[in-house]
Amino acid sequence: MVQGCTSDAGKSTLVAGLCRLWARQKLSVAPFKPQNMALNSAVTEDGGEIGRAQALQAMAAKIPLSVHFNPVLLKPNSDTGAQVILQGHCIGNLNAMDYHDYKPKANQAVLESFQILSQQYDTIFVEGAGSPAEVNLRENDIANMGFAEQVDCPVILIADIDKGGVFAHIIGTLECLSESEKARIKGFVINRFRGDKALLQSGLDWLEAKTGKPVLGVLPYLHGLHLDAEDALACSASPHKPHTKLNVIMPLLPHISNHTDFEPLRLHPDIDFQIIRHQEPIPTADLIILPGSKNVINDLQWLKSQGWQTAIQKHLRYGGKVIGICGGLQMLGAWIFDPEQVEGRIEKAAGLHLFDYSTTLSAHKQLRNVTGQLLCSNTASPIPVSGYEIHAGHTTGYPKKAAIQRNDHTTDGAISDDNQILVTYFHGLFDTPKALNALLNWAGLTNSTELDIHTIREEQLERLTDCLEENLNTDLLFQILNQTQSNETI
Repeated sequence: MVQGCTSDAGKSTLVAGLCRLWARQKLSVAPFKPQNMALNSAVTEDGGEIGRAQALQAMAAKIPLSVHFNPVLLKPNSDTGAQVILQGHCIGNLNAMDYHDYKPKANQAVLESFQILSQQYDTIFVEGAGSPAEVNLRENDIANMGFAEQVDCPVILIADIDKGGVFAHIIGTLECLSESEKARIKGFVINRFRGDKALLQSGLDWLEAKTGKPVLGVLPYLHGLHLDAEDALACSASPHKPHTKLNVIMPLLPHISNHTDFEPLRLHPDIDFQIIRHQEPIPTADLIILPGSKNVINDLQWLKSQGWQTAIQKHLRYGGKVIGICGGLQMLGAWIFDPEQVEGRIEKAAGLHLFDYSTTLSAHKQLRNVTGQLLCSNTASPIPVSGYEIHAGHTTGYPKKAAIQRNDHTTDGAISDDNQILVTYFHGLFDTPKALNALLNWAGLTNSTELDIHTIREEQLERLTDCLEENLNTDLLFQILNQTQSNETI
């Protein structure tokens, strides 16, 4: 199990790299995260929903996605509550205190999924959540040491040296643990190191002497590593692009979901992609994108309060294009109804009314992988597009012109009569190279550079794995995995 001294220490990335390292050697391996809190998710082959990080880790392991890789997924829809996804399917909304009481049942699902994976794979790399040192969350813990103790799992601790205070992070974490939990930690990984490792050696020696535990590796800061984010938007700057041809902007909604949809745009050399945050001025652009949301009515109100309704209307008057995906589709309609209070307490809200359709939210969630053809292209041959749907809304009253013809002969979304607005429920809309080029052409970019996000993801996973092979003590890691699991340190 990989646990971290802090959030964003590199747990997800390390597990992904270890899964690919094992897959390189044709070893049977799978990822596992008992409990995840994230608004980026993916649809599995068995028709459920898991965190995006576990989907990436499964891709690294070269295995099909399964709900058992992430049996508990919490999708926050307020500061104190979240939708609870249990083994891929929604069981409802719970506030923090109610979820605490629900944890014993969640724990049953966690142990059941772990047992199923243990029968299918020889090695499981488990990812913790946040930090095991959160003493206020120790009771009924299923995300970190609580899980590791139940299944007798050895732990390695990863710490981010780039933030500073790495030795204090490690020692402080150990001091917050019980004696059995301390003994369970078999070694440390120091992440995101810049500079000459020789200058760090005295600190590593001190750490090993003080704790009696080995440093398994010091991983360098990998500049420009582009892998699907678990939740938070990447803080690193976008790649330098000296000659962009299309300006694209997107509001950072308070409950934005599946923002990984837009990685192809962020990485595209021809696109200046800007995320507009709270109270930032809204610049002119060629294309405005409204992304998905976990609380559509709440985020719609925020959008209006920030001046986006007026900005979008002006943008359209000047001939700009707009794409709405999932929650963005719902916002661009006439009305949003939430009679069952699926996402919040507001049961009805007026949309931006750029289409006449309305959306009603319900507890039943649509989860499926989908394929089809884009209908916005002027080319003679069909443009294939693939993606996935994760939404609780049912939309009625679409105009006649659809955005996508699904391969099951149904249609999705809509295109406005003036051809300026395209809406769809397809997540992953930009992941297919031909579809990406067609959509950029529709938005006004001709002769764009072809970009394949799947190829980029594979290249980055291989780059990460090369780094682990070079900088991680894999012999000692194998020794940890192959030992009789006990409370003895190596």
